[in-house]
Amino acid sequence: MSNEKSTIGNNIKKYRNKIGISQDVLSKKANLAFHTIAKIEAGATRNPTIDTVKKIADALGISLDVLTK
Repeated sequence: MSNEKSTIGNNIKKYRNKIGISQDVLSKKANLAFHTIAKIEAGATRNPTIDTVKKIADALGISLDVLTK
């Protein structure tokens, strides 16, 4: 399960960098706290809620499916 979480964190970082936005900008676009994004990307949040991941996917302009693969 922890591998899945790091995959989500890695994918968030990959797609965030691909569109050229910071963690701070992503947090504002997703209406989430900055530390939430930072912790997920770093793997410190092992179990982000589906709602949180969906908000991030929407803010990145990608599907939930793409983000979790």
